[in-house]
Amino acid sequence: MIKERTSKPTEKMLKEAAKGEPLSGEELAAGLKQGTIIILGNTLRAGKVRPTAVGKGTRTKVNANFGTSRDASGIKEERKKIQIAIEAGADTVMDLSTGKDIEQTLKMSLEESSVPVGTVPIYGLAARALAKGCKFDDISEEDFIDSVIAHCELGVDFITVHSGLTLEGVRHLENEGRVTGIVSRGGSFLHRWMRFTGKENPLYTYYDEILKVAGKYNVALSLGDGLRPGSIADATDRCQTTELLILGELVDRARSVGVQAMVEGPGHVPLDQIRLNIQMQKEICKGAPFYVLGPLVTDIAAGYDHITAAIGGAIAAAAGADFLCYVTPAEHLRLPTVEDVHIGVIAMRIAAHAADVAKGLPGAADWDLKMSKARKKLNWEKMYSLSIDPTLARKLRGSRRPRDENFCSMCSELCALKD
Repeated sequence: MIKERTSKPTEKMLKEAAKGEPLSGEELAAGLKQGTIIILGNTLRAGKVRPTAVGKGTRTKVNANFGTSRDASGIKEERKKIQIAIEAGADTVMDLSTGKDIEQTLKMSLEESSVPVGTVPIYGLAARALAKGCKFDDISEEDFIDSVIAHCELGVDFITVHSGLTLEGVRHLENEGRVTGIVSRGGSFLHRWMRFTGKENPLYTYYDEILKVAGKYNVALSLGDGLRPGSIADATDRCQTTELLILGELVDRARSVGVQAMVEGPGHVPLDQIRLNIQMQKEICKGAPFYVLGPLVTDIAAGYDHITAAIGGAIAAAAGADFLCYVTPAEHLRLPTVEDVHIGVIAMRIAAHAADVAKGLPGAADWDLKMSKARKKLNWEKMYSLSIDPTLARKLRGSRRPRDENFCSMCSELCALKD
């Protein structure tokens, strides 16, 4: 039984979250009550973070990941990545640090970011196990819950908890014959711990405890997909769908006590299965906001996975996904650089906007119409200002100057738009 008082978004938060949305504060409140919309914003960071709405009828949001690794980067570089991501238009950021100074990096991110910050609390436990040679002897069930409590009390706005990865899902995994097995870092860590101890996933067993602390600080739960497919050959298999069924139950339990929840989704999914995946999630999870990684529509684009993810993201969001996690050109290859972060955010913002236009979101196509009118008039300054990346647009045109400044160097005086 949940006894602690549940903190909910205030009227002020709703009004702030409604800015830039095609919905009013009252409409957001209605979606919040139904569970089809969540408002990201830990009460401990009230006034420091911009409350952000995710869900039905809102703009498709974009998240940018950052974080240290054991082999590269430090707090200084990760601070720059946060700044670049926000400047490029990311709606949220997630600290996925697994390297040195994990707690210090998180505290920095909460101080630095003006947008909601998400984390995966158990990454600290995973890093500790790795430092000891992947030994789990001293990691208890209580440690998993304590990690969640610690992040909520620091001010994190949303947390990924892989509560849907259960022993039943592990059984399917062992029988499925997957090509890439488990590709989720959190899912892989939990799987190893469960095999070592023989116990059920603590994030599932003690889910009520997680609901208590999340509700206390208005921390949204991002129900992680620990069994998401890491190759298109593994998409929409029994492992993934078994976990999704459990996530649907966990959404119900969160709603019953007034805790906000969204659901994470795949992963690597071929084009023809994306819409099915979105429809399955929306049906099973009763309209809960859907947060997808990409999805990546092919496995062969190393170095260009920001493009494969943007293709999948546009289709997924047009089909009903609400929140897109960016993918950078460095995906599958290395820790992203600052420039990779910029490119990844822009690529996924393009996907999100294209989807909003396709969904007929009020006002979405107005941006495109203004750009088209500026192009017709050959109004270059207006075109720069309306570009999703104004700096790059100006730079590209200026890198090869036309003979006549009224045109570009592609067609020059043969410009089809010339009066």
